[in-house]
Amino acid sequence: MSDGLNSLNQWLQDTIFKPLEDKKMPVMEHLVELQVRLTRAVIITALVFVGTFFYADTLVQWLRIPLQNMFVPGSLAWMPTDLPTVPFVFLAPAEALWQNVKVAGLFALVAATPYILLEVWQFIVPGLHTQERRFVAPFVLLSALAFYAGVGFSFFFVLPFALNFLVSYGVNAGFIPQISIAQYVGFSLWFLMVFGVIFEVPLAITLMAKLGWVDAPFLKRYRKWALLGSFIIAAILTPTPDPFNQCLMALPMYVFYEVGIVSAGFFSKKKPATEEPVVTDVVAATAGNGKAAGLSNVGAGDYVGVPTGRRP
Repeated sequence: MSDGLNSLNQWLQDTIFKPLEDKKMPVMEHLVELQVRLTRAVIITALVFVGTFFYADTLVQWLRIPLQNMFVPGSLAWMPTDLPTVPFVFLAPAEALWQNVKVAGLFALVAATPYILLEVWQFIVPGLHTQERRFVAPFVLLSALAFYAGVGFSFFFVLPFALNFLVSYGVNAGFIPQISIAQYVGFSLWFLMVFGVIFEVPLAITLMAKLGWVDAPFLKRYRKWALLGSFIIAAILTPTPDPFNQCLMALPMYVFYEVGIVSAGFFSKKKPATEEPVVTDVVAATAGNGKAAGLSNVGAGDYVGVPTGRRP
């Protein structure tokens, strides 16, 4: 079994890792390659956008689901809430069309993310060492998965809860709900994107710990500042000024900070052990020199001058 793993490792080294070693390309060649890869990424994203724009109305309908429904994990189904039917209005002639373009563009960018990451990986991999490639490749994959997990968590759990609370509050206050399509789409997409980024916090902390920038004791000392910073960042990122949405963003952010502390404890860069000075040897050598100079009988309170080298 071990022979087979060694053979596979050797094959990967010879056929994949070694051919990707940095060839010391000139700066202009790097810029040309960057331009080519960016062009490919833009073309692929544009082609995906053409497909998503044809289904923009369907995507907007899916985006409206969290407004009057709650997701039940036990049955894996959406259940309608007690909210009345909330009509959508548009306040400008091109508002509805622009929201479809915005939704289609965001979904196209999310769908093309794996290809974009592939182009980024192929651009930076020649400048990395073998051990760095082995670390960066799983990190990029986990980053994409964490972002998708954050978007899914926000869509199925956070967004329905926030919308139900806010709309119910207005209805109970005696107001008639009529929501602008632009305001609703902007609110929902912003929530989805922010939670996708929040789910990247543990990976970012793990990367900094792997590079030796932070460690678990350092992160534990700044827990209270992390909690305060989470609420400050949430206050800036929330699309509404109410403290309810601020708590919905700040608390998961701080929880992921704690997860990052645990992860940093496992993946922190090992510091080289420092050699302790050998004090005993120095003392012994000093005592030997003193004895050789005839100073062994000097009392503890006597002053010892600098030897002149002359005999008394």
